[in-house]
Amino acid sequence: MSLAEPDTTGAAASRDDAPAPNMVLIPGGTFRMGSDRHYPEEAPVHRVTVDGFWIDRTPVTNREFRRFVGATGHVTVAERTPDPRDYPGARPEMLKAGSLVFSPPDYPVNLKDWSQWWSFTFGANGRRPYGRGSSIKSLDDHPVVHVAYADAEAYAAWAGKDLPTEAEWEFAARGGLDGAEFAWGDEFTPDGRHMANTWQGAFPFQNTKLDGFERTSPVTAFPPNAYGLHDMIGNVWEWTSDWYAPKHPADAPKACCIPENPRGGREADSYDPCQPEIRIPRRVLKGGSHLCAPSYCRRYRPAARHAQPVDTSTSHVGFRCVVRRRP
Repeated sequence: MSLAEPDTTGAAASRDDAPAPNMVLIPGGTFRMGSDRHYPEEAPVHRVTVDGFWIDRTPVTNREFRRFVGATGHVTVAERTPDPRDYPGARPEMLKAGSLVFSPPDYPVNLKDWSQWWSFTFGANGRRPYGRGSSIKSLDDHPVVHVAYADAEAYAAWAGKDLPTEAEWEFAARGGLDGAEFAWGDEFTPDGRHMANTWQGAFPFQNTKLDGFERTSPVTAFPPNAYGLHDMIGNVWEWTSDWYAPKHPADAPKACCIPENPRGGREADSYDPCQPEIRIPRRVLKGGSHLCAPSYCRRYRPAARHAQPVDTSTSHVGFRCVVRRRP
């Protein structure tokens, strides 16, 4: 497969061959990963080859995650009382089960201070996305949220699947459009049409909801990409299995040296250098969310990436799974 003419035959693969329902075959190939035009952690653009694999057509939904919990009795990280030994120096009154919830102000704030719109909320979890008194009634087809990395990993193991690598995820998100800005082309809203659940208005206090949604949306509310995948951009960020590194490796000097099925950075390098006292490793999130805005976080693109501590769950992070093809 050439870089100029990527193979998009995965979208036509027979559903009868899928290892599980609601999965799409991605054919594999070589593509240009990353971007040199946006945030520094996306650079440099470099060629990568991935083998073919199957990927969930949508993020895992509340309905699907509820089946997993019912079958296994799994208790999510957000539902567990934190162990004081894991958080030395933490105030005792904060060591309670909960998760981060987007709680927007109604006035402009300093965009460098995320605490102005994120609140650690006791009792918030996947069943109560906004804290005590909230529920996911009527949200069966919305993506599950408030899942830490261990929760996503446990679900994948139960389903006989894996979490995607960053390279697999980005290749699938691009839908064969190698080098395109977005998962659907180079125009954010072609002919004025919203292609993903993102933020419209002045973040974080003004949400005009021109795309029809204030928070998460049903996983098939927006058009799929050329591979038939929904919500690869926007709605919720998605976990990948790669440890976070602050930049990509350099491009291979020759075609023979292009990395195949790369697995990202090293755990030892994934810690936040700005908070050396916090020894929680970070994994890569991909895809952006309904909180990504042109005025704040332009990460509604396949190349975009974000570092997330593995113990942290929020109201805008979910996941989807893959099954790798065997030789």
